Amino acid sequence: MRRKYYQLLDQVSLPRIHFHDLRHSTATIQLAMGVNIKVVQELLGHSQVTVTLGIYGHVLPEMQGEALRKMEELLRGEQNK
Repeated sequence: MRRKYYQLLDQVSLPRIHFHDLRHSTATIQLAMGVNIKVVQELLGHSQVTVTLGIYGHVLPEMQGEALRKMEELLRGEQNK
């Protein structure tokens, strides 16, 4: 399966990322999209949420920026209730 996967990547001129890295990407993207952590956990087949968050979910720069923006809104009293 790995050989076929790399052949497909080569055919479409994509970098040879490891197949397992796609699990990390999936978790990170879904969490960034606001998918419930329990749903992501179940889709990836993890027995514990801590595995999903601690190993597979990564913080993107956009997520940090959004967190800072929300904090600024809160401090300025602009947060919607």
